[in-house]
Amino acid sequence: MVFHPPVAIVAKAGDAGKYKVGLPAWNMVLRGFMSGAYIAMGGALATVCTTGIAYAALTPAQVTAGVVAPIAGGFASAGMVQLILGAVFPVGLIITVLTGAELFTGDAMLAPMAAFIHKISWMQVLNLWVFVYIGNLIGSVCWAYIMANGPYVSFNDAGVGAITAFGSRAIAIAVAKTSYVGMMGMYSAFLKAIGCNWLVNLAILLGICSDDMVGKFFGIWFPIMAFVSMGLEHSIANMYFIPAGILTAGITNTATTVNWVNMWTSNLIPVTLGNIVGGMVFVGIIYWVAFKKEIAALK
Repeated sequence: MVFHPPVAIVAKAGDAGKYKVGLPAWNMVLRGFMSGAYIAMGGALATVCTTGIAYAALTPAQVTAGVVAPIAGGFASAGMVQLILGAVFPVGLIITVLTGAELFTGDAMLAPMAAFIHKISWMQVLNLWVFVYIGNLIGSVCWAYIMANGPYVSFNDAGVGAITAFGSRAIAIAVAKTSYVGMMGMYSAFLKAIGCNWLVNLAILLGICSDDMVGKFFGIWFPIMAFVSMGLEHSIANMYFIPAGILTAGITNTATTVNWVNMWTSNLIPVTLGNIVGGMVFVGIIYWVAFKKEIAALK
């Protein structure tokens, strides 16, 4: 197994960012669409795999006290649910990295790294962010539509949709994702997003660290499992989770508080900003400062 030293990893990250900003806009959107759909696939798998073992019947006091809820064949605590969620979610980023798709949260680190190392313009960085973000949104919503009209709903002969257990779980996740209210709620979402993309971009660096598929798989899987299990916030994943709940509720006429407006105001805006800080500052800038002398020596 080939292992690249840290300075080589940082240099390769800058090279990757330089390549990405040079893509034409249509290709950025197309690759962004691919990654948005892949991340959504991981989100859908996580939704299905945690259906039926949630602990929603517990009161907040019981959850805080560590009480467990009975399920078929055993018991599940809040932590166990999160662990299962995190264990299956990484499939989306693994596919993204190994197939060359474009993910906004990864580009939040890679593009600035290229700006620091190769002195590309910040307008090129912003251009990449905008077009990849749009592509991610389209791909995520596309997969949300597939799930909302597929596994999350059961249709009768008259074409009337009834919500399935998976659909109920999807709506519950969407409601939870849009529960950030007030300044402190936004601040909480922002901090969770920083933590999330700190881990996501460490996963990207670990993926670059190895040249073989097995090494990349494990390098990516552990940090992504960690951020999901900890309940941190990822803007592109939420582009799937929230629309999936909205669409499922609309098809089945299920009353819910989540909608297309609070998807942005109560989640995506603060989470996107936090993801940028987490990727650019806590990984991109810190690693560039730490290794810039060694990187200069490589040239």
